[in-house]
Amino acid sequence: MSLLPSFDKARVLVAGDVMLDRYWFGDVERISPEAPVPVLKVARAEERPGGAANVARNVAALGAHCTLLSVVGADEAGACLEKLLAGQGGVTASLHRDATISTTIKLRAIARHQQLLRIDFETQPSHEVLNAKLADFRTQLPRADVVVLSDYGKGGLAHIGEMIRLARAAGKPVLVDPKGEDYARYSGATLLTPNRSEFRQVAGGWKSEAELSAKAERLRAGLKLDALLVTRSEEGMSLYRAHEVLHEAAQAREVFEVSGAGDTVIATMATMLASGADLPLAMRIANRAAGIVVGKLGTAVVSREEIMRDISEGRREKEEG
Repeated sequence: MSLLPSFDKARVLVAGDVMLDRYWFGDVERISPEAPVPVLKVARAEERPGGAANVARNVAALGAHCTLLSVVGADEAGACLEKLLAGQGGVTASLHRDATISTTIKLRAIARHQQLLRIDFETQPSHEVLNAKLADFRTQLPRADVVVLSDYGKGGLAHIGEMIRLARAAGKPVLVDPKGEDYARYSGATLLTPNRSEFRQVAGGWKSEAELSAKAERLRAGLKLDALLVTRSEEGMSLYRAHEVLHEAAQAREVFEVSGAGDTVIATMATMLASGADLPLAMRIANRAAGIVVGKLGTAVVSREEIMRDISEGRREKEEG
């Protein structure tokens, strides 16, 4: 019997901040005569959906159905993002156009798998467009099995408290990828997925696992969450529920890029839950997916087949070892 459930009936609703990830790849052979900085001779460029759009890509790559709600500018980058998502099977994108803003762009310059520089372009969306997105959320909610709210702090989730309330009232699990220091706005969600540094920013530092667990439980109970998942990079990930702590060790492998790994984790968690899995199993599979995606360059996705292959290889190594 497969450890993975079938994903083809799972329906995930993703709302949040989308962005266009642009990559300039090239070689550095000299330092600029104008300033002490490397000169990148660009050989090729790539564009990929980022932020909440990368979460949606990851859901679709696993074989589930995803509806994406977000806001973009009425500009070239917004049109490019729409085109990229239209070519992504399994994603139905509802991108509200706001002529008063520029679509968020993260431009990365890369040489020999090393990121040299990142340049960000971003502005906050208008209240009118955000209200239209909230109305769209109400319409799409009944069709979803699980809701993901992907907060990148770009202003696209101004109504997140209302979204959580609506989803929970409809009996839908709500998974939130948080940003910033004000976690009160996520109160009542099913699961929060901060990384280690994001959690430390809100809860403060710790000197032992016991202290970390106490801080996690205090935050979980205070926000009335069902669970809290802290992703801890090379230390794996830890799931905190009432009177229970579960830990998954990191998968040992070469790491090329960690950007977007959180998107893969929350997308995998959501897809697993939408397919009937429980939280511990969902975490176990999400940990494997994260281990695979950090071995890829840039914002990337993981397929169901890759996870199945990784599980099989892990079993074979255990039997041979």
